[in-house]
Amino acid sequence: MAKVAAIQMASGPNVSANLSEARRLISDAVKQGAELLVLPENFAHMGMSESDILDIAEDYHTDNEKDEQSRGQIQAFLSSVAKEEKIWLVGGTIPLKAPQKSDNAADAEQNNKILSACLLVNDQGEVVARYDKIHLFDVDLGDQGGSYNESAFTEAGDTVVVVDTPFGKLGMAICYDLRFPELFRDMVSQGMEILCLVSSFTATTGKAHWEVLNRARAIENLCFVVSSAQGGYHVNGRETYGDSMIIDPWGGIIDRLASGSGFALADIDAGHVQKIRKNFPVLEHIKLPCQLVK
Repeated sequence: MAKVAAIQMASGPNVSANLSEARRLISDAVKQGAELLVLPENFAHMGMSESDILDIAEDYHTDNEKDEQSRGQIQAFLSSVAKEEKIWLVGGTIPLKAPQKSDNAADAEQNNKILSACLLVNDQGEVVARYDKIHLFDVDLGDQGGSYNESAFTEAGDTVVVVDTPFGKLGMAICYDLRFPELFRDMVSQGMEILCLVSSFTATTGKAHWEVLNRARAIENLCFVVSSAQGGYHVNGRETYGDSMIIDPWGGIIDRLASGSGFALADIDAGHVQKIRKNFPVLEHIKLPCQLVK
């Protein structure tokens, strides 16, 4: 049994201010017993334009022995807070510089991209897993919902991530990923028991689909879902939906935060996942050859 917190924010363009708010919310959640905490997508930065993300992109440092302050401001923040508070921390998303595809000056636009990365940091401040967002949000929601072209500045990842933790096998996903159930079937085939989703869902799509998609992922995979979201009005004029929630493997919402800064908080137990999967072995009944779950 462990207590998990899904933190909700309404981040702006000032990185230091966002980190200060994240630090406050983390401390409050830890005081209430949280051991595994999940920050939302873009927790450190929501720029005035999509291209602003390039200005704060960091080099990725895999050396956990490296001095924290040399890792970049956001990576150093995640490491130091996790170690200070003795918690496991799912670091929302941070922009990491994508590898150069070419040395040719003509390819400069293609090279000038980031990876939208979610880092899992343990209670020693060490990065134990990294997931790069696979599905990029390129949609036009109409005049009221706005237009988004994430791929203009972000390079898609290509690797599904499930990692062992003291709380159970944890899968990592980001926002638009939620709409692609095949991703989570792959995670379950790797033993995923807890899904951590970090998000910045729009108000338009959130009202229509947020709750039902989150509950569907829990029900169809018989897993806990911990969804941490941006929620509120942002300086850039965008509105995000919020409604951070923690869902049990039967699809019941244990706790949620509809709006404003704060967090949802709940106990989770990987043993409960295994019990439900044994009593209701739907995952063993999958017939599609490419989706068999052992």
